[in-house]
Amino acid sequence: MKKMILAAAAVCAMTSGAAMAQEAQSPWQVRLRAVHLDSANKDSTGLGLSINDKTIPEVDVTYFFTPNIAAELVLTYPQKHDLRSDGAKIGSLKHLPPSLLAQYHFTNMGAFKPYLGAGVNYTRFSNVNFAPAVEAALDPSIKKNSFGAALQIGFDYMLDKNWSINVDVKKVYIKTDVRSAGTKVGTFKVDPWLLGVGVGYRF
Repeated sequence: MKKMILAAAAVCAMTSGAAMAQEAQSPWQVRLRAVHLDSANKDSTGLGLSINDKTIPEVDVTYFFTPNIAAELVLTYPQKHDLRSDGAKIGSLKHLPPSLLAQYHFTNMGAFKPYLGAGVNYTRFSNVNFAPAVEAALDPSIKKNSFGAALQIGFDYMLDKNWSINVDVKKVYIKTDVRSAGTKVGTFKVDPWLLGVGVGYRF
């Protein structure tokens, strides 16, 4: 009887440990980052177009299909930028750039958990406003939608089973056609680097 009681206790302990391990491996993770947006500002119109760099808030939601394979949705709110030509402000615009990435997480380094990601970015340009003199001279407009690749490298450093510190770098390909009086005159590529640091929580 004593041996049976000890065996039952051992089974209960192993079951409890397995349940705790399963709980620790929740598939959901949320991160909050401060991200510096550093634009490439490549312009083929001859106007020297550029937007200003800025630091923005970013939220991402990650779902782990396995300990190594995950998908991440990156979100923020529409960001306002000054639009310049050869350094002189000629207007402003907003852009909303959500990205969806597939990730591979390396899990054999203890608390240090690096990852690589690749996916697609969709950017919506809105509230595009030009200075009155520019409107009168050029009748300018830009294409409102952009699809492009997004690449990512980063790491989480686990503070405990839930909380982590995150460092993340992304290259996102964003471009728009520029038109004058309805005729395309070139392409403006934002193509920013996104350099982020933040905190994560694994449920």
